[in-house]
Amino acid sequence: MNTTRPWLRLAPLLLAFACLQALAADLPEVQALNDRIRALDASPDLREMAAYERMQALRAVQVATEAKRRDRDNALYVAQRRVEIAETAARGDLARRQANALDQDRTALLLEASRRDADRARQESERLRVQAQIQAEEAEQLRLAAEAEAQARTDAEAALSSAAGQQTAKISAARQRDAKLARQEAELVSGAKLPASKFETRGEVFTLGSALYQSGKTALTADGKSTASALAAYLDATPKAKARIVGFSEGDADGKRRAEQLRDAIAAAGVPKSRLTVAAQPKGTKAKAAEVVISE
Repeated sequence: MNTTRPWLRLAPLLLAFACLQALAADLPEVQALNDRIRALDASPDLREMAAYERMQALRAVQVATEAKRRDRDNALYVAQRRVEIAETAARGDLARRQANALDQDRTALLLEASRRDADRARQESERLRVQAQIQAEEAEQLRLAAEAEAQARTDAEAALSSAAGQQTAKISAARQRDAKLARQEAELVSGAKLPASKFETRGEVFTLGSALYQSGKTALTADGKSTASALAAYLDATPKAKARIVGFSEGDADGKRRAEQLRDAIAAAGVPKSRLTVAAQPKGTKAKAAEVVISE
């Protein structure tokens, strides 16, 4: 691969450009164009931009300098346009480079913020789990102490039930917040959207429609592969979770093969197969070709 910087390719023309200064001394229009090109070369931000356009501008100025009197006006017009194009292209290249740098900085900041939010959510979930364990132990002690009196035991069990229900609701809410942050991180990392999900007793359930599979086949479409990448990033964000992939049969499309295709795509994105299991069920629909159930 040629690693020569673009401006180095201008060296021969720059030498010719220097030689033409004497010839252009009596042509103020050409001298003004030479000054504009020199300004591009002297700018630390623009000197490496728009190398091809600057080369064309140098050639056009050279032609104008050497042109006969009857052709000089046309040659000067072309040279002026070429210099304007070189200036505009250089500024455009610089603007694009700066925009790309800003975009990269923004993406890095968003990713870092998402990771920090996920860490805080996981810490809160762990705090609630420990708190729930402590409360459960204290409640058990109360229940044992109240065995001698039936009414007291009933009151204690009612209090336990209420406390457990509230604590379960808090833990569930914390897990859902954790899942939301993990979803945002996964979509940001993979660049793809996760399908809609809902929380059930068996875990978080993602439903995939038949549009993610090739028509009448078990192979994934491009959208299906993007969804698999997003699911893999989501599992990376929740390293203790496992996924059960259920494929639904539809026409000639075998449910187990659908599940295996999705599992292989997720594994190819970096998730160990030991965290992935597959199963099959009949009677799929266009809205429901596969399910991914994520649980700890």
